[in-house]
Amino acid sequence: MLFKGSAVALVTPFNENGVDFETLGKLIEYHIENSTDAIVICGTTGESTTMSDEEQLAVIKYTVDKVNKRIPVIAGTGSNNTAHSIYLSQEAERLGADGLLVITPYYNKANQKGLKLHFETIAKSVNLPIIMYNVPGRTSMNMKPSLVAELAKIDNIVAIKEASGDLSQVGEIARLVPDDFAIYSGNDDSIIQLLSVGGHGVISVLANVCPKETHDLVYKFLEGDIKGSRELQLKLKPLIDALFIEVNPIPVKTAMNLLGFDVGNLRLPLAEMEDKNLEILKQELKNQGLSLGEKSC
Repeated sequence: MLFKGSAVALVTPFNENGVDFETLGKLIEYHIENSTDAIVICGTTGESTTMSDEEQLAVIKYTVDKVNKRIPVIAGTGSNNTAHSIYLSQEAERLGADGLLVITPYYNKANQKGLKLHFETIAKSVNLPIIMYNVPGRTSMNMKPSLVAELAKIDNIVAIKEASGDLSQVGEIARLVPDDFAIYSGNDDSIIQLLSVGGHGVISVLANVCPKETHDLVYKFLEGDIKGSRELQLKLKPLIDALFIEVNPIPVKTAMNLLGFDVGNLRLPLAEMEDKNLEILKQELKNQGLSLGEKSC
């Protein structure tokens, strides 16, 4: 298993010259100091679809070198082009990533047979463990539990990030897959619900601003403190809602700038938040006890 607990879906800091590696290094150290269990780099929250291959691979290399095996580094290498995903996956393996996050194809989509072949072909091209990423809200397609169970038979397909929002589906996946196949929540508002049917953690947007609390939410549950885990989930829910009041990662990157992390601009087609939503986000940050510029939940 790549990790238990909370993996941060890390934002990518940008400046006028491209990726801001100095700030990226500070973010990595912040997460290691605050109990984040793994780092997912170049995912949706990292704006990977706006990055060139050269930028994406440079970010993976920098993160691997900076982390230096202290916690797992999982590289987002998914694409709607299987051959391109193979290229990125092989390069991430060469650069020393500990695992890969591979999203289902988007826009051109696929039938279930095509999905199976997509993941099988990528898995055969590398030795690294792969986390499949099911997020119908972004891709307009859903991986059926029976397909997940079939793909779980492949040695290096070891987990799924489930962001369908369908807890019945998550339960069916948990029923069908082996015990050592990890299920991670892709929805911060229902971490505890996914854990309750056998999940192992979360790949989290919330963890960008509340890393210790997100780690604690998972570990309290895994260690039997269900009440403590539930209290954290409910306490954080208003902030989670605010972090998704507009399309991710617009609010979380805005929140990090408000808190003084200086992660820079969003890349088009993403743009600044609407004023009314920005005020809601500011208020929820304050409600969680965060002072702007304070850098901690």
